[in-house]
Amino acid sequence: MAGHSKFKNIMHRKGAQDKKRAKIFTRLIKEIIVATKSGMPDPTMNPRLRAAIAAAKAENMPKDKIENAIKRGSGESDGETYEEIRYEGYGPGGVAVIVEVLTDNRNRAASEVRAAFSKNGGNLGETGSVNFMFDRKGEIAYPADAADEESMLEAAIEGGADDCATDEDGHVITTAPESLHEVLGVLEEKFGEPKSAKLAWIPQTTTPLDEAAASTMIKLIDALEESDDVQEVTANFEIDDDIMERLSA
Repeated sequence: MAGHSKFKNIMHRKGAQDKKRAKIFTRLIKEIIVATKSGMPDPTMNPRLRAAIAAAKAENMPKDKIENAIKRGSGESDGETYEEIRYEGYGPGGVAVIVEVLTDNRNRAASEVRAAFSKNGGNLGETGSVNFMFDRKGEIAYPADAADEESMLEAAIEGGADDCATDEDGHVITTAPESLHEVLGVLEEKFGEPKSAKLAWIPQTTTPLDEAAASTMIKLIDALEESDDVQEVTANFEIDDDIMERLSA
């Protein structure tokens, strides 16, 4: 499993998701605003906005916050202009890291990302320095109780997905980037809104980390996610189960 996913599971068990709820809402609101600006304020006609709203609902964002974000994106109220930026670099143990940012201040975002890398055993590189180690894919996630494994797999195949992986945490369907919204439409008809639907960086291989490197890597990701500008952090590491248990204790 990709280190990014494992890290999310660790942090969930530690209860950090609750502590970061305000930051999560901030990131989701930014995505809704940008998605609205990039298309139409009607989610049925704007696949990116539909996916952003689904992600917000999965985090139990109140309906009025979602509606206000759409209004801000459509110009009905004071709107912000956000720039999408991708940073790439290396973490401890040679781990490749991709940081996706939505910001209204490029200088602030660059400073915060650079500081997180330098203070936590990493090195910020040039754009394109690590993304060749990842595949760009569409990724749709459903909770485990949305359907049984066979039903989800059949629907994914019908929709034209590349793969469908099921475990105790749920179902993750991967697609070609250009097929994401077509596959999403098929799945939504059968199972309703997903937990998330987005374009993601999928590591081609993962780097195993010892306990010291794993601890520092987690601190790096935590520091990056402290920035309100950072939307997503993906890294190609893996952590042994025993080490993961000690780190999550």
